[in-house]
Amino acid sequence: MLVEYQHEQIELPDGATCKDLAEKLNLRGPEQALAANINGVTRDLTASLEAGDKVIFWNFEDVEGKEVFWHTSAHVLAQAILRLWPDAKPTIGPPIKNGFYYDFANLTISDADFPKIEEEIAKILKENYKPERYEFKDKKEALEHFKDNPYKEELISEFEGLISGYSQGEFVDLCRGPHLPALGKIKAFKVMKTSGAYWRADREREMLTRIYGVSFPDRKMLKQYLHVLEEAKKRDHRILGPKLDLFSIRGEGPGMPFIHPHGMIIWNKLIGFLRDLQRNAGYTEIKTPMLLSQNLWETSGHWEFYQENMYSFEIEEEHFALKPMNCPGCMLFYKSNLHSYRDFPMRIAEFGHVHRHELSGSINGLLRVRSFHQDDSHIFGRPQDIKNEILEILNLVEKIYSTFGLEYFYELSTRPEKSIGTDEDWEVSTRGLKEALDQYGQPYKINEGDGAFYGPKIDIHIKDALGRSWQCGTIQLDMSLPEKFDLEYMDNDGAHKRPILIHRAIFGSIERFFAILIEHFTGKFPLWISPRQARFIPVAERHNTYAHEFCKQMRDLGYECDVDASNESVSKKVRDAQLLQYNYMLTVGDREVENQTVSLRRRDNVVIGEVDLNAFLGTLKRESEDKALSSYFEKHEPIQTNSKQ
Repeated sequence: MLVEYQHEQIELPDGATCKDLAEKLNLRGPEQALAANINGVTRDLTASLEAGDKVIFWNFEDVEGKEVFWHTSAHVLAQAILRLWPDAKPTIGPPIKNGFYYDFANLTISDADFPKIEEEIAKILKENYKPERYEFKDKKEALEHFKDNPYKEELISEFEGLISGYSQGEFVDLCRGPHLPALGKIKAFKVMKTSGAYWRADREREMLTRIYGVSFPDRKMLKQYLHVLEEAKKRDHRILGPKLDLFSIRGEGPGMPFIHPHGMIIWNKLIGFLRDLQRNAGYTEIKTPMLLSQNLWETSGHWEFYQENMYSFEIEEEHFALKPMNCPGCMLFYKSNLHSYRDFPMRIAEFGHVHRHELSGSINGLLRVRSFHQDDSHIFGRPQDIKNEILEILNLVEKIYSTFGLEYFYELSTRPEKSIGTDEDWEVSTRGLKEALDQYGQPYKINEGDGAFYGPKIDIHIKDALGRSWQCGTIQLDMSLPEKFDLEYMDNDGAHKRPILIHRAIFGSIERFFAILIEHFTGKFPLWISPRQARFIPVAERHNTYAHEFCKQMRDLGYECDVDASNESVSKKVRDAQLLQYNYMLTVGDREVENQTVSLRRRDNVVIGEVDLNAFLGTLKRESEDKALSSYFEKHEPIQTNSKQ
């Protein structure tokens, strides 16, 4: 029989399994062929194939592959716990973004227990069990099997349809699967931490013991992961932000950040940077209300599907809600005038302040908040505009992310099973996105069936200095809102038609992008965006006047600088400025006053030496205007002075 793999026809004997195909393709590495996708459904490698099947193998580099790898690892953790603490009751153990966890009842452990847990895990991995799937005849049989575990019984009682489990050695767990073909693929395993967790996240239910872990198909990958974790601690924006006096989050406004004066310098430069680019790209900026009536949210569909995440209240017997997104307000703006095809493409931008009710446990610094700002844009046009508009957005993305030295990649998500719109609408929309990506020439991944119900989308993931991936920007085609708000334009044939709508955000959440930049640069911002560009350090009190005069001159030119006129020693002043990440320290003493110079030091403690004031300002101007990522003052550059000696 013939099956399809990567658009090629592969011949296999009748009754062959995915494992047979993987071996024929020599996909035997511990990171390869962890599970298979057969005609859109992820299955174990033991699954049989039929003629005409389309097969994709999930490797560890794939999200789906990691999920299978880490879910199997969660079972290994549970097996080890039961060997060591037989009275523990395993509940659930899902994969998460960076590893997995498993929750247990009737278990008390501490960090001191981690070594013996890992030792037991090593024994299980050495035994190299091959997880086997078992399908229970009915709910009664499943309940009988897990009769000593009330948590599993509760889950089983809620299940509908087929109930399955997986076994590895003596351990059996309730599970849909799929799982790794053999535990030997797990080459590195680390128990990370333990914490408490309520059963089913319900504060009224029992407190369980949650154990987090991570595993890899290669020991080097674990070593690299642990290294990144250590580096991430040094870069944590929740520590660096308050330390550098950029922002704070207080108990009086949980999940609603306070941006401090130095943080506002960065904030305003970010918005100004994007605002200038958008103006040059033909965008018109608007501002819509934060508080809008229930009627609007009913029209948009948010009241029915998103109400629990919205802050709503009553005013004069009418119901209102703080906007969780900017889109409906922009639809009202569009309807404020009549439009024709001559207005298109119409590019509307808004830096909108939105509110969403996030659970307290999910709030995370600036990365996940309840009050944030989005750099939303809505582009109205005709179907033939789609490709060119997407290309324009992709060019804008490149200008923005490259300025910050951020790598990025694209994912194209196509029509999901449940969607609105005609087949023709989806075909035109998806083709427009795909043709734009193909012409742009940057590699992208296709996520089949992962689009929004109202249209296909392109998600933009950026990578920071540690190689961590963050989903920030998005480009979405929407066939829902133009219909719901009855948007129209007059085409060149005189007919009234629906415009196509493109949603676009590049920063995404400005708060989130701010957090990413803090961690990406470790608080050491490039000069153009730095809130502390220069600090003058007078050697003695008699040098203060000179320092203040030159500082004022720089501030008049738009630079962020100040003078440390404290009574501390010069070395202490330099150290304080370095800790606050000033780009440049300008020491002034008798020689500098006489020569009208400064003694220049970079924040990385490289001493440039005595520099002429005009030469310093000229180089500073070039570095700032170029939005350079590194200093233009290199140690090897000749030092210009006005020395009279």
